[in-house]
Amino acid sequence: MTALLDSLSIPKRLHVFEATHQAANARLDAVQPASYARTRNALDGAVTGLSPYFAHGIISLSDAARAIHARHALDFDDKLVFEFGWREFFQHVVGHQKNPDAILQDLHGAVPWHGHYANTLPRDIREGCTGVAAIDNAVRILYATGYLHNHLRMYLASYVVHVRKVHWRAGADWLYGHLLDGDLPSNHLSWQWVAGTFSSKPYLFNADNAMKYAPAGARQAWDCRGTVIDQSYEALDEMARSQAGAGPEPGEHDRVAEPPLLNHFCPSNTAEAQSNRARVAIDNIATRKLELVHPWHLSQRIATDTLRIGIIHLPAHADWPWSERRWQFVLDAMAAVTDAIWMGDLTALDTSSAGSVTAQATLFPGYRQALAKMVAPNFALTPAPGLLPNPAMACRSFSKFYERARRDAGSFADLLSS
Repeated sequence: MTALLDSLSIPKRLHVFEATHQAANARLDAVQPASYARTRNALDGAVTGLSPYFAHGIISLSDAARAIHARHALDFDDKLVFEFGWREFFQHVVGHQKNPDAILQDLHGAVPWHGHYANTLPRDIREGCTGVAAIDNAVRILYATGYLHNHLRMYLASYVVHVRKVHWRAGADWLYGHLLDGDLPSNHLSWQWVAGTFSSKPYLFNADNAMKYAPAGARQAWDCRGTVIDQSYEALDEMARSQAGAGPEPGEHDRVAEPPLLNHFCPSNTAEAQSNRARVAIDNIATRKLELVHPWHLSQRIATDTLRIGIIHLPAHADWPWSERRWQFVLDAMAAVTDAIWMGDLTALDTSSAGSVTAQATLFPGYRQALAKMVAPNFALTPAPGLLPNPAMACRSFSKFYERARRDAGSFADLLSS
């Protein structure tokens, strides 16, 4: 793995993501907002690598902003804060749907091409053998690390939808399962933004763009000249709007094995054994406080008098499987902040002996519905922490969302002190 990533000049800090608060804090300490703003578009730029920790609630955007602001004064005009805002904008969009699962369908706008989009992702894309270097490299990096630079995510989505004519949902579901930071609002709405169903036009990239942002130390490895994307933007726009899908590049290309996506994973013992341990803990809670900790709320313990049980609602993962790498990341992080981990159907979990039960609200399908059906004494869902004020009126564009949130917040220093 290291040799592959080094050959593509992927920064060392993006090779491995440890599922600990210490690792998250080390990344926070290393953030340089000015370098981020200047180089973030480059594949070897000063991106933070914090997204897996944000996605699973190991750290919150507000805590991260406070920690960075303590060393480097931030404001709303900083690119880093702007990008934090995108994550909250996607959450805002989901929260304003009558049904949060609406983002799994075309939201609004029309796909640029009126022909048929395939519903399955071609094998050559999943095995990184399309012959387009930027795409094949992205697939290899994804499988090796569970992480991708944002440009590579957009390249993949654009190639899948506009060149190969595969429906965005097929690509989004596949990418979500392999990413350590796979977050349905951010991931699926980003794919819709590229596809044109959540934007005014399709996102396109060409060989010149791929070379522009390629790592300086491995430009040849990212060279896409002579491939289907080695065209002008006008020609690619015409392809996106009026041409049938292209295939992989001619010839034989090296393949990479796709890691399986699993609906459950137990690295050291069985789900039954883990759940039995959690049941024993719950049965002996008497009238104490119980907190249920799902995979998007893996924050450090605050209350010492509360029993924390990690919950894996397996029915949800039948529809949304994860790679072994992501399962390991989540379970390691969950084990570090809970007293036990329970796996099974959450609706069958008996918490009647607890004095009170709390859980953080989530929009994730399956978990959201199961938590809504919880029957427990003094049960309460707490809101997930946020950074920006959430505008009461639905905003269809990020610029409108950011403008309203900024107005409601006052100064950035006021926001962080609230």
